[in-house]
Amino acid sequence: MDFELKSLSPSLAASLAVDALIVLVPDSAAQAKGDDALTALVRDASRRGDLEAGTGKTLFIYRASGVKAARTVLVRAGDGSQAAVRKAVTAAISAAKAPGVRKLGVLLSLLDDDVSAVRAAVAAVSECTYAYVTTKPSAKAREIKQVVVGVREAAAARESMKMGRAVSAGVELAREWANRPANHATPSHLADVARKLGRLPRIKTEVLGPKEVAGLGMGAFMAVAQGSSQPLRFIVMKYQGAAKDSAPAVLVGKGITFDTGGISIKPAAEMDEMKFDMGGAASVLGTFAALAELQPAVNVVGLIPACENMPDGSAIKPGDVVTSMSGQTIEILNTDAEGRLILSDALTYAARFKPRSVIDIATLTGACVIALGAVRSGLFANRSDLAESLQMAGERALDPCWRLPLDDEYAEGLKSNFADMGNVAGRAAGAVTAAKFLQKFVGDLPWAHLDIAGTAWKSGAAKGSTGRPVPLLVQYLADLADAPAPKAKSAARRRA
Repeated sequence: MDFELKSLSPSLAASLAVDALIVLVPDSAAQAKGDDALTALVRDASRRGDLEAGTGKTLFIYRASGVKAARTVLVRAGDGSQAAVRKAVTAAISAAKAPGVRKLGVLLSLLDDDVSAVRAAVAAVSECTYAYVTTKPSAKAREIKQVVVGVREAAAARESMKMGRAVSAGVELAREWANRPANHATPSHLADVARKLGRLPRIKTEVLGPKEVAGLGMGAFMAVAQGSSQPLRFIVMKYQGAAKDSAPAVLVGKGITFDTGGISIKPAAEMDEMKFDMGGAASVLGTFAALAELQPAVNVVGLIPACENMPDGSAIKPGDVVTSMSGQTIEILNTDAEGRLILSDALTYAARFKPRSVIDIATLTGACVIALGAVRSGLFANRSDLAESLQMAGERALDPCWRLPLDDEYAEGLKSNFADMGNVAGRAAGAVTAAKFLQKFVGDLPWAHLDIAGTAWKSGAAKGSTGRPVPLLVQYLADLADAPAPKAKSAARRRA
């Protein structure tokens, strides 16, 4: 989608050559000053009550007098906050969509803070007009191709537009690949996407296959993959936006391209949604797509262990013991707790980059869905400053998370009579005990875990990927670019 930023007053917007014009109307619109047709329309509709109070309330006008666009949609934007703007634009898009609407105008000039509103408006337009068509030829592709965003001074809003476009591109890539069926999004397919991203400026991609992974001693990762005919792929991506000796942030995305549960097989109902179990991997790919457009001054490494979890004759069994890359042994008590197994080896691998932070992203536990639903992603961290940075980034990006505890007592249930640890610890506090398992593989590195099981996709009539937490991750990395970067340490510490 082509987004264009323009300096537009209401009078200029009225003469804009677009198929539909969305005008965001603040609560103070009844006092709007100006004699142009559009300002008068907004003022009169507000005073007479034709445009109801309440964020997201719309008024559709066909062939409004003095307005060039055939369709005009006035929409309440409340206090003009980013959350209100997103809600308003989402509502207005539904009213503005119609056959033949290919060029859209979105006027933000009436808002007090039209600069911050740009990012939220771009994200909302992108989200509402996205259409999945890859394996559905009968579906209608996105009809709106061009969007003109109007503000009082375009120069002041350029950075907001740049961030909005970058995040939207990343979210769309993440949604697209998470939405694809598992036979169209295998580990090899994800590797191809990563290679394509590796041709963009400042990004390099390396893909390791089964032999290389075996050579690294990634026994936990290989154990999960051994039940599938699809070969595993370990994807290593590097974005260099800062000096070579600047310590990178490492993103680790769970890439289970389909999860049957293995021998501990899942119920048949809704198992199709387990194609979304690579939502963490999709978010890393989407974040790198955003980095390529945003070009922040920060170094980032993306690690994606990708495989299927299948129940054939070679699959791991409950009671099997495997040796992870860290040298720690793991008793497989439940083969459906496989995400933490592949992440454990990827987290061990992450230490070689001497990172400033390590963040893993995974659709890990149903327990997190019960705890937080679909509103906030679960956040666990061994450093309060890292947790605060991620929480602040989530709030700014309208992609919130919530910190959960990591008390040592929660790890008691992971004890095993036959290995250094078991891979599950019972139903109680399942999201926390999963995080405690992962913590065993990070040593003293600054580490955070985002459990996105409740936020990565929607079920029901709106079934599909959300692209979260790409906005949170991109904002976090952009914030790092604005902060002093630590130098990489001379040697990585071995994990316990």
